[in-house]
Amino acid sequence: MEAVTKYSETELVLLLKQRQQSAFSYLYDNYSGALHAVILNIILDTELASDVLQDVFVKIWRQINSYDDTKGRLYTWMLNIARNASIDTIRSKNFQNNKQNRELTENVYESAGSTQLMTDKIGLRKLVHQLKEEHKVLIELSYFQGFTQDEISKMLNLPLGTVKTRLRTALIQLR
Repeated sequence: MEAVTKYSETELVLLLKQRQQSAFSYLYDNYSGALHAVILNIILDTELASDVLQDVFVKIWRQINSYDDTKGRLYTWMLNIARNASIDTIRSKNFQNNKQNRELTENVYESAGSTQLMTDKIGLRKLVHQLKEEHKVLIELSYFQGFTQDEISKMLNLPLGTVKTRLRTALIQLR
């Protein structure tokens, strides 16, 4: 069984400045999870966040000599590097282009056109069922089933103006 080494912040910084691999491994093992969480708050793509985390640790390794303990703690310094790297990534043209050109995932196809799940989660259907029957039917047909006002007018044999007025009244009541 290997002995677990624990460094104080001062010792860790000193060993990192001396380019000790064991200190860097310790740094990664103890801080990567926290820095990854910070990066994930900014970059929502886990794969890209992992890439940025790797870049952050490379920057920390290269720039450790610029760390000044009189200006703040080591974690705060690393946190700023991670935050800035994440923001730089989001602002980059490559990221913007990839965001526009990314492939649709499977769950996008599964949830396409399924407003049922979302409306049930936010409780909208419960509110709609509290409306008068004439308004409830119009909201159901228009917003949950996707019919146009013209189609609803023909379906229910109501004048188009009446359908529009009742829908507007129902939406005001829901609001």
